[in-house]
Amino acid sequence: MVASVLEVSHVFCCPNRVRGALSWSSGPGGLLAFGTSCSVVLYDPWKRVVITNLNGHTARVNCVQWICKQDGSPSTDLVSGGSDNQVIHWEIENNQLLKSVYLQGHEGPVYAVHAVYQRRASDVVSHTLIVSAASDSTIRVWSKKGLEGRDLFLASCSQDCLIRIWRLYVKSTSLETQYDDNIRLKENTFTIENESVKIAFAVTLETVLAGHENWVNAVHWQPSFYKDGVLQQPVRLLSASMDKTMILWAPDEESGVWLEQVRVGEVGGNTLGFYDCQFNEDGSMIIAHAFHGALHLWKQNAANPREWTPEIVISGHFDGVQDLVWDPEGEFIITVGTDQTTRLFAPWRRKDQSQQDGDLPEGATVPALGLSNKAVFQGDIASQPSDEEELLTSTGFEYHQVAFQPSILTEPPTEDHLLQNTLWPEVQKLYGHGYEIFCVACSNSKTLLASACKAAKKEHAAIILWNTTSWKQVQNLIFHSLTVTQMAFSPDDKFLLAVSRDRTWSLWKRQDTISPELDAVFSLFAFTNKITAVHSRIIWSCDWSPDSKYFFTGSRDKKVVVWGECDSSDDSMEHSIGPCSSVLDVGGAVTAVSVCPVLNLSQRYVVAVGLECGKICLYTWRKTDQVPEINDWTHCVETSRSQSHTLAIKKLCWKNCNGKTEQNEAGGAEWLHFASCGEDHTVKMYKVNRCAL
Repeated sequence: MVASVLEVSHVFCCPNRVRGALSWSSGPGGLLAFGTSCSVVLYDPWKRVVITNLNGHTARVNCVQWICKQDGSPSTDLVSGGSDNQVIHWEIENNQLLKSVYLQGHEGPVYAVHAVYQRRASDVVSHTLIVSAASDSTIRVWSKKGLEGRDLFLASCSQDCLIRIWRLYVKSTSLETQYDDNIRLKENTFTIENESVKIAFAVTLETVLAGHENWVNAVHWQPSFYKDGVLQQPVRLLSASMDKTMILWAPDEESGVWLEQVRVGEVGGNTLGFYDCQFNEDGSMIIAHAFHGALHLWKQNAANPREWTPEIVISGHFDGVQDLVWDPEGEFIITVGTDQTTRLFAPWRRKDQSQQDGDLPEGATVPALGLSNKAVFQGDIASQPSDEEELLTSTGFEYHQVAFQPSILTEPPTEDHLLQNTLWPEVQKLYGHGYEIFCVACSNSKTLLASACKAAKKEHAAIILWNTTSWKQVQNLIFHSLTVTQMAFSPDDKFLLAVSRDRTWSLWKRQDTISPELDAVFSLFAFTNKITAVHSRIIWSCDWSPDSKYFFTGSRDKKVVVWGECDSSDDSMEHSIGPCSSVLDVGGAVTAVSVCPVLNLSQRYVVAVGLECGKICLYTWRKTDQVPEINDWTHCVETSRSQSHTLAIKKLCWKNCNGKTEQNEAGGAEWLHFASCGEDHTVKMYKVNRCAL
């Protein structure tokens, strides 16, 4: 079997921060569907991997709903609604998109959808009934057939912290029922006329459930399932609230009174409760969607049905991801996002993570009303009083900051653990910029840090160099007149490259110092101006070739240009570095460029280009020494619709494999890896077949 050129190996994401953006498919091995930015993600909670992305919406996905089959088999149809005023009906086959139908008609964002299969006695096949509600104050029914069946139970929740269960049934017209002396609940009746036949319905309040202490955002009935060939419909209701808890409700077998069966949730952490909740196909697992986008999964203990334990589930940013970087050894990636979080993603080695001895802090906590986090050492944890001692010695007016509890992990951490026990201690604050930081870069020797901020004037667009040992300013590099958008040190640390919103780039050369103890000094080596510039729009990205000879720039003007050669031994005062490639037009605004540290088998540079539309294109380039340069670029592959991001790509970064590549023994292919992040809240990792480039 021939290996593919480009594959998605991992996806990190989380649901949108809206109610209804989560749905669990019925049937064995059901998939979890949720909206992430403009995409619908299909996630397998058993394998803990993202199966595919359904890209079709052009704005945020607000609601997702699987259509449950009456025979209990896995769902194959999905409905979603978004802020683009559209409802999309997706047909899934073998976990891949088969067909999508766009239902247009709403004039405002769609915030709720629901769908069922219907079949009358005279029908051979079932029909799909889809109902959607939008901010245009309309409810639209996309297909309507006769409704038959038994009494219906409807659960509703609201901001009064209560859950109400309503019973909907066909009202009897017999005189015995109308004039008997039994005490009855108040009925609200209405009549529906269909094909000249009038049917009277009644709605009564079945029960009111009180148990939450804050807004109840979602309720979900356990779906029906087959057990030993018999279709079963448990009467169990799951509720999610802003009080950080989910409650499982069920009627008592003897009295019929609805009681709380199980309560799960999170304690502590900077969270604001749950938006949504779902059962799996047989009710043995429940999942919650938190305010900050995180998913919380619990599994029922088979031996003790009253016991529910947290499980591992996908995690990610809940807003745009602005930057990412691999660690130098290629073991993990670090990402930063507009959600004000920095996250570290790494493969789990499936062994105990032992603690390290030494003077390093155990972790950090943020004091009440504090602006900086505080490092916590082992002695601080040991000195904390126990619960009984605190009750006996403390007064009601005293407040004790509860620090995290260190633990040895034998499995990947849950969301609760990540929130409370993985805060890194702050080392240093660096002051010097007048506005918010826009980009940073670190030298490969880890001795210098370069930073730049948003700027509309030349004095604010200066690059500041910091010593990573003393954290003092080393130098201010002043050249650009507008925001510096990205910086990159050359692999040999001889040069620092900066690109800017002013459509120019500047190249700074490191000067040799007399003593290695002295801080490095950089001087302007080469630059472009309005006359020599090739790019006509903002330059978003730049990167170096692995041999430090050439650098690549990408701009909103759809161009990628290679510049060089850069000779670090050249000591002349005036330097002119121009394009050494033909101008590559990629067909869309370029927002990210990254060069692989390993050449392909033909000894050509491998370049990944990220576009504003979310697509990633792979090219190879080699200098041909022709004037002008022709046929130096080769297009290799680009991401498919499901592999691409749905919004602008912010950063691409290749894994540093130190001259080594992953060998696939079965296919004989060498795999190169790179990661991407974008405004669609998603971090993706790809592997590329080096032999196919």
